[in-house]
Amino acid sequence: MSTTFAPPASARPTLSAAQIRNRAAFRNLTLWTLQGWVAMFFVAAGYAKLTESISNLTALMSWPALVSESLVRGVGIVEIVLALGMVAPLVSWKLGRWPLLVSAVGLIAVETAMLAVHAIGLDLGLALTNALLLAITIPVLLGRRVSR
Repeated sequence: MSTTFAPPASARPTLSAAQIRNRAAFRNLTLWTLQGWVAMFFVAAGYAKLTESISNLTALMSWPALVSESLVRGVGIVEIVLALGMVAPLVSWKLGRWPLLVSAVGLIAVETAMLAVHAIGLDLGLALTNALLLAITIPVLLGRRVSR
């Protein structure tokens, strides 16, 4: 004897075509908004890593003092490139979804690594920032990976 808790299919409300389109439009708008926020954040963060002195960056976060300047500048370049990939479909729909998906995976990797670096360095504000960025980027990846 199996017990299911889901209502029978006949009891579930059916959505009209207009409701389905509205939900899809709202979902698309939400994902583009999240993508824009992530892209703006990483363009700004990458630009700061490329243009600010190491002493200024060290005053803001502890890890630049522990690594070479080339690594800090390289992280800045990677952040900008991945941020641009998040909004690449806006420039050309011919590119398709792959730059966005690759960029989302890359940013999730960067955010996870930096969450660990900031947590180990006890930069709790920056660790929370990276946790928030993960909470924004993961839904973008999951929402855009599905073909609709």
